[in-house]
Amino acid sequence: MGVEDLAERLSAIAEELGDLAFDRLREASASVSHEGGPDPALVAEEKRITRARRAVEKAASLLGEEKVTDS
Repeated sequence: MGVEDLAERLSAIAEELGDLAFDRLREASASVSHEGGPDPALVAEEKRITRARRAVEKAASLLGEEKVTDS
């Protein structure tokens, strides 16, 4: 497995994390109408997932960069 393959896998994982974060936001939004406020646990989990997604996106970006060679 090469670096490019790993960068692609990380990009796919970042997408999955984005979907999870969106699901948590949807759940938190639904909890507002039923309980008067968003579920703090769902909000905290969404933030944690979003931070992880950003870190994975950064890693994918770093691995996907072309190496600059001195000429």
